[in-house]
Amino acid sequence: MRVEYINPFVEAAFNVLKEVLNTEVKRGDLYLKDSTMQIMGVAALVGLAGDVEGRVLFDMTKETALFVASAMNGESMKVLDDMVKATITELANMVTAQAVTKLHDLGFKFDLTPPALFTGENMEISNNLKVEALIVPMELGAGGKVEINVVIRERL
Repeated sequence: MRVEYINPFVEAAFNVLKEVLNTEVKRGDLYLKDSTMQIMGVAALVGLAGDVEGRVLFDMTKETALFVASAMNGESMKVLDDMVKATITELANMVTAQAVTKLHDLGFKFDLTPPALFTGENMEISNNLKVEALIVPMELGAGGKVEINVVIRERL
């Protein structure tokens, strides 16, 4: 996985989270995970196609999703309802759109799929690209953490 693909997602996630949550955001240490992994409970998935293939997954606990949705909507959200789900989907749109804009400016061309949202316990996500996922943890202070899970490879 080329670093040119990853940095725009890291930067976009940091910038968007800091702006929309109005809280301190700290990037944790990057690490790799196998192609099959368990998700934390709420995950927004955006597919990538074009010069590259892959996906970006925004993974968080239900509690973190409620924190994020509350901050973004300016009101306390207590239940993982349609409004919370739409907010998490919008967060994924904002981050990936900013990252892809940066990548287009660098000459890379690819498209995004609309975000798909997954919620539940004991779920796993797999990729058939035979590429390890790069995990970018974003610590949100008392709000928990969002892991940006990136799997990208150049189209064969």
